[in-house]
Amino acid sequence: MGEGFQYIDILLFAGIAVFLVLKLGRTLGKRTGHESAPEDLMTPISESADDKDDNVIPLPSERRRQEEADQQYESDDSPLSAGIHDIKRLDPSFNPVTFIDGANAAFEMVLEAFVEADGNTLKQLLAPNVFENFSKAIREREKANHRIEDTLVGIDKSDILEARLDGSIAQVTVKFITQQVNVLYDVEDNVLEGDSHKVIPVTDIWTFARDTKSRNPNWVLASTRSQN
Repeated sequence: MGEGFQYIDILLFAGIAVFLVLKLGRTLGKRTGHESAPEDLMTPISESADDKDDNVIPLPSERRRQEEADQQYESDDSPLSAGIHDIKRLDPSFNPVTFIDGANAAFEMVLEAFVEADGNTLKQLLAPNVFENFSKAIREREKANHRIEDTLVGIDKSDILEARLDGSIAQVTVKFITQQVNVLYDVEDNVLEGDSHKVIPVTDIWTFARDTKSRNPNWVLASTRSQN
């Protein structure tokens, strides 16, 4: 993922759980921080809503988003549409719109935690073996007295490329087109790679997975690759 993520060749399994809620206001709105349990980023809103929300009428913009998603992902006989229907058959709560929202939030969280060498956050997001890979990359970076700036300026587009079932395991692949600033600095803050004044387009492809038989609603990030 840009120069920052070129440190490691990773196969990433991330537990997508909500914490750092103040950093995810765009997706989840404001919360007090005193909730009894965090919600999963990929869990459809309908699963966690109160009974009184059953009568809430969706805003026109949200209704349009859902209609566009239905048209984009479920309106033909393509493998993608068939895959989404297969997933919904085993997991009726699956919704492409809320899934993409959660995937966008997860993308931002993983990138920020890696750049900031935030081991506590990464430990929450990553499986133990992948956490060790990230930790190793961070240790090597710190040993070399290098610093990275991998700023996510914005997510231009995120689309579901593939959806399929492997037994009970649902797998959904998302293509992210983002704008980032990627720079590698030495100990004296000299630029080794990149340009701090240049925003570049970066394309990443992430595959999320979830066992539909599990009571755990969390999706995990099963793999990542970059087209840049």
